[in-house]
Amino acid sequence: MLVAPRPLDPAPDPLSAPTDGAFDRLSWTNRFVALSPRFGTRLAPQPLPDPYLVAASDDAAASIGLSRASFDDATIAVLVGNRVPRGADPMAAVYSGHQFGVWAGQLGDGRAHLLGGVETPRGLVELQLKGAGKTPYSRMGDGRAVLRSSIREFLCSEAMHGLGIPTTRALSVVGSDRPVIRETVETAAVVMRMAPSFVRFGSFEHWASRNDVESLRTLADAVIDDFYPEAREAGNPYQALLAAVVERTADLMVRWQSVGFCHGVMNTDNMSILGLTLDYGPFGFLDGFDATHICNHTDEQGRYAYSRQPAIARWNLYCLGEALMPLIDDVDAAEAALGPYRPRFEAAMDRAVHAKLGLAGIEEGDQALIDELFAMLQADRADFTIFFRRLCDFDRTNTALARDLFVDVARFDAWAARYRERLAHDARDADARRLAMRAVNPKYVLRNHLAEQAIRKAREKDFTEVERLRRVLSEPYDDQPAFEAYAELPPDWAGRLEVSCSS
Repeated sequence: MLVAPRPLDPAPDPLSAPTDGAFDRLSWTNRFVALSPRFGTRLAPQPLPDPYLVAASDDAAASIGLSRASFDDATIAVLVGNRVPRGADPMAAVYSGHQFGVWAGQLGDGRAHLLGGVETPRGLVELQLKGAGKTPYSRMGDGRAVLRSSIREFLCSEAMHGLGIPTTRALSVVGSDRPVIRETVETAAVVMRMAPSFVRFGSFEHWASRNDVESLRTLADAVIDDFYPEAREAGNPYQALLAAVVERTADLMVRWQSVGFCHGVMNTDNMSILGLTLDYGPFGFLDGFDATHICNHTDEQGRYAYSRQPAIARWNLYCLGEALMPLIDDVDAAEAALGPYRPRFEAAMDRAVHAKLGLAGIEEGDQALIDELFAMLQADRADFTIFFRRLCDFDRTNTALARDLFVDVARFDAWAARYRERLAHDARDADARRLAMRAVNPKYVLRNHLAEQAIRKAREKDFTEVERLRRVLSEPYDDQPAFEAYAELPPDWAGRLEVSCSS
């Protein structure tokens, strides 16, 4: 049964606090609230008792003009949703979407409160609390997030930023001992997320499904004006909007695939209109390479397996194109906007793999070399991240580091001979090639067992591992001698870890 969103109520009065905090001194606006009263519901977050700071990102804080030194009690109260800063105008947004390929109807911010946007030198940044209580869109949920999933989101969004992959960011995690029921009894936590916008493909699907062309146009015009102004100059601005989102989404998929990132729940309501990685739930990075790897234990059919992510993104883009059809008003124009996705992805992915292999140019025969490599990785489940990092040091005399990852060493030796011959055609010397490869092959990624170790300590109120991981993952391409253990092969127990939509 669909639930109609309530009109936006008058802005809530800020909850009391003994002193002003750092957030009160920011310049706030909420452009989403200003668009239309139909786009969501104004409501304040719901307080949590006895909040404590679990983690915060110095870099994310600095990007909006804050510092860790300013994180006093008044600031923590804002980060957990116990206090609304002066000038903020919190709301929960309504949207719809396809989930696991099936139309799910109305969804919305079931446990998220958009406080508003703050002005920064790089433009407006929206701040959102995830886990701050029920909203009209919570359906049967409690509106809360747990410490486990909050730490995972915090670490992964900051890790993706360190990798240079477009993403929402996480400013902080604040915990509370309030119990939350999932598969077991856990404790509550709130993440403050940051992004230029949290508008999703499903935001457009929502209004299209209701034949509300006025709201659809209002939303599309706002996205064009704020983020795709060049589309306004096109003959059909809405076709140009779709084409621009196609490009950003194709590029994002290349970035995911090139580092072995698996999102796990690529529903249309989890796809950013800006081409950002959005909504970290049952994600994972590949350990041993498996193109069919399913990181989401809930995904029994493997819809969102690693190798299927690029095709699912294309399917989601067609859903967006269908939602925009009342504005584009031309099937051929929509198809023209969607058509470049596959060739753009394939060409960019080819360049990305060549870069990972240290090949400055593309030559005949390269595809056979690449195909054989990935067939070997698949057959022996060689560690994806470690292999490519070790390959950076491959030369005529040193192949052992990469070779040791394979069971079928004869097959690897045959491939290595072909690879060595191909490198001889490269214009760069070994040192230049090594530097270029290290810039695209990370040494550190957020493996599930690393996150799990940090979570286990955090449950005992020891947050040092969360902070240590954050620091390591902020510089994933650099050698960090003090943290070599974070770049080692995962332990045997890591293979038994499971994450699901409740994660």
